[in-house]
This record gives sequence, structure tokens and C-alpha cells, in this order.
Amino acid sequence: MFSKSKDKKPEKKKESLSESIAGIAAVLVSGLFIITFIVQAFEIPSESMVQTLLVGDHVFVDRLSPTAKAGFVGPFLPYREIRHGDIIVFLHPKEHGMYVVKRIIGVPGDRIRLHEGKVYRNGEALNEPYVIHSTGDKIPYRDEFPAISADGQMNVNSEWPMEMHDHVVNGELVVPPDKFFGMGDNRDVSLDSRFWGFIPRENVIGRPLFIYWSFDTPKDQYMRTSWEDRVGFVFHVIGHFFTETRWNRMFHFVH
Repeated sequence: MFSKSKDKKPEKKKESLSESIAGIAAVLVSGLFIITFIVQAFEIPSESMVQTLLVGDHVFVDRLSPTAKAGFVGPFLPYREIRHGDIIVFLHPKEHGMYVVKRIIGVPGDRIRLHEGKVYRNGEALNEPYVIHSTGDKIPYRDEFPAISADGQMNVNSEWPMEMHDHVVNGELVVPPDKFFGMGDNRDVSLDSRFWGFIPRENVIGRPLFIYWSFDTPKDQYMRTSWEDRVGFVFHVIGHFFTETRWNRMFHFVH
């Protein structure tokens, strides 16, 4: 009888140094591509979107699906039009280089007006459970938009009154093509499309996906621009990371 010899398993080929470097480089390039073209990190600097987004929330923003123009860009991130209720990050149309986050209230063709602080779109009052009124004060221009003239109003961009006049029909603001009308959820303090105008489509960066970190941050922290204030806050974060991180907000989806 002949004894069967056991099949020898082929030895696994060891990676050369150049192959290891190439693999690491591929991972780094893929990560850079994702961070640059698909998601981007942003920090919330103001109270305009409270309670949905708080000062000190750090969010990942989907740069691809609301901005790509060539239909399907992948199985997981299909392009789609910006819709009512979407929260978007965009470049401020009047303040160069400033990033802003607001909720989309009007898309092209919509007719917008406010009465006693309540939004009416195409003649119907909106149900907006996410809205808060944090001050309770009454400001006619803000709460009766666009019935009150924007001329001379506080915080209104100087170019907006003339532009707004061209788009008001029968007491309603009509959103033009390739523009959007955005407002903050914290309606009493939000400087939004009522004050500086429409959001151009080309200014849209993307939609916040989820909060990846949130730190209890003073509401005026981002107005403290001196070197001493910035360094002091960095040390404050390091020293209070565990006690002032809002752990209950981490990984919450933004909607």
C-alpha cells in the first residue's frame, strides 16, 4: 500500500516594502478623496438652528448627493434635488468666505410670506415642529415678511431691498430659478433669507449627515478671534473634554 502524502499548503507570499507602502498610500488617498469630495467636517458657530443644531456641534456634511449634476454618482449616494425641509450648508451669498447652515423653506417657484411669525408657502401655513421662538419679541419686518419694507431695517443687507422688490408678487416673495429661500429653526435670532436674500444653487456645499462630536461651547466663542482667546479655548477643551462633551448628541442624524 502506498500512503497518501498530505497536500502542502502554499506559503503565503510576504509583502515587499514597496507593496506595503503602496497599500498605505491607497488607503490615505481613498480617505483624502472621501474627506475632500464626499464628506466634509463643519462646526456650528451660532444659535440660529437651535434646537436642531447647537453651538459647538461638529457635523459631517454630505458634499455629493445634493450638488452633483450627473444623475447617479454611486449606489449609496444618489444625486437628488434639494427639497423642502432639507438642512444645507452653503457659502453666504453676501459675506465672502462665510459658511452658513439653514433649513430650506422655499425652492424655485414657491411663494413665501410670514404672518405673525408663521410661514405660509403657496398659500398654506407650514407645520414646523422643529421651530422655536427664543425671545418672544415682535419685530414687524421679520414676522410679517415681505409685507414690511426692508429699507432701513436693522441687519438687512444693503442690496436686498431692491432685489426683494423685484420678486414680490401680490404680497408674496416668489423664489426664482436656481435659488432657494432658507431660514433658521431659531426664528427670533436667525439672520437668514429674510435679511440677505436667496441662496444660489452654486453656493450649496451639502447637507449635514450626523453630529460626530459636540462640545458645550459659549454662544459668543466664535466671535472671539484674538490669538489669546483661541489658544485659551483649545486648552479649555483639552482640560474639560470628558466633562463638557455632549455625549448624548454624538452620532445623532441631522434632520
